[in-house]
Amino acid sequence: MKQRLTQMTLLVAACVAILAACSTVQPKCTAVEDNAPHHYLMGMKALEENKVATAQEKFERALYCDDGFSIAHAGMAIVSAEKVKAQTDAGFRDVEIERVAEELKKAKKYADGPDQYFDFYASVIRTDTLMKPKGWLVDAEDAYSDGSKLKVDEFNLSYYKGTEALPYFMGVAWLEGMEFQKARDSFGTVLNAKREGKWHEKADKGWKRADKIMRAMGGITVGDIGKTIAPKEKVTRADLAALLIDEMKIEKLLAGRIPVASQAVRTAEFTPADMTSHPFKEEVLTLMKWNVRGMEPKYDETTHAYLFMPSDSVTRGEMALILEDVLIKLTGDEKLATAYFGQERSPFPDVRPSSNLYNAVMNMISRSIMESELTGEFRISEPVDGAEALLAMRMLKQKMNIY
Repeated sequence: MKQRLTQMTLLVAACVAILAACSTVQPKCTAVEDNAPHHYLMGMKALEENKVATAQEKFERALYCDDGFSIAHAGMAIVSAEKVKAQTDAGFRDVEIERVAEELKKAKKYADGPDQYFDFYASVIRTDTLMKPKGWLVDAEDAYSDGSKLKVDEFNLSYYKGTEALPYFMGVAWLEGMEFQKARDSFGTVLNAKREGKWHEKADKGWKRADKIMRAMGGITVGDIGKTIAPKEKVTRADLAALLIDEMKIEKLLAGRIPVASQAVRTAEFTPADMTSHPFKEEVLTLMKWNVRGMEPKYDETTHAYLFMPSDSVTRGEMALILEDVLIKLTGDEKLATAYFGQERSPFPDVRPSSNLYNAVMNMISRSIMESELTGEFRISEPVDGAEALLAMRMLKQKMNIY
C-alpha cells in the first residue's frame, strides 16, 4: 500500500513539473547580442546610412525578441515612411501609409516611460516629414510640443543620445515645410544645447543651409516656384529653367533688348520628347527660343534624339556657363565670352585655365555673382542647391540693376 502511495506521489509530482514547464514562456532570443534593444539600435544606425532594408530586418528581429518593444515599432514606422517616400505606385503607397499608422499606434501603446515616449514623438516628426500628408507640418509641431515637455533621462536614449534630437528633426521638418526662420532657430537650439553632441554637426549644416536660403530670398519678392526650389539640395535643369523664367523674368528682359519688335516674336525649333507633359514645359521652350547656352537639348544615344534631360542635376560649373550667357545677352558685351582666355594660372585648385568652363567661372566670381569656398575651391563639379541658384540670380539682378 505504501509502495502504491509513493508511486502515486511521484506521478503527481512529475505531472506538476511538466505542467509548470509548459506554462513557463521560454525566451525566443537567448544569445548575448540577440535582444530587442541591440537590434533596435542597429536598425536606427542602418536608417542613418539609408539602408532601409537592413533597418527593417533589425526592427523585425527586435520585435521577434519582444513584440511589445515600443521603440522598435517606432523604428518600423520610419522604415514604412521611407518606403512611402520612394514609392510611386499609389496602391503600394497606401499600404505603407497604413503600416506607418499601425506601427506608431503600437509604439505609443507599448511606450514605457518618458524615454520611449520621446522615441515615439521623434518618429511622428520624422514620418510626417518623409510622407508629407495633409496637415503634416501642424501634426509634427504638435508632436514636437508634446515631446519637449517630457522629463527624459538622456542616458536611456540609446540611439538619440540627447533631447536636442527633437529640435533637430523639427528643424528638418520646418526646412522642408519652407518655414526657414523657424528651421534656422530650431537648428540654433541644437547648437546651443551642447558644445558637441550627436546632432551638432548635422544641425550646423542645417543652420547654414536655412541661413543661406533666407539670404537668397531676402530683399526680393520670391514667387511660389522660387520658394519651392529654394530648399532643394540639388537643382535640376527644369528647376533652373523655371527660376530663370519665373523669378528672373528673363524673357521680358531679353525681349526688351531686341531693337525691332518683329524680332522679339520667337519660338523654339521643336519640343523635346521628354518635355511634352512636363510642368515646366513652357519655361524650357522659352529658354530654348533664346538659345541660352548650357540649356540646350542634349543628344541621347539611347533614343537617338535630342532631349532636354529635365531631371539632370545642374553643376556649379554648368550654372556659371548659363549665367554668363545670360549676362552677355543682357549687356550685349560679346567680349565677356573670351575675357579670361589665355590665363596661365587659375585661382582655383579645381578649375584649370584650359577648362571650357574657366572663363564662365571667372566672370561669375569677379562680379560676386557666385562664390568660391573658403578653401579656395569653386566646387565646379558639385550640384547647385536651390539657395545657391536663387542667391546667384539675386546677385546678377543687382549687378544689372534690373529689379
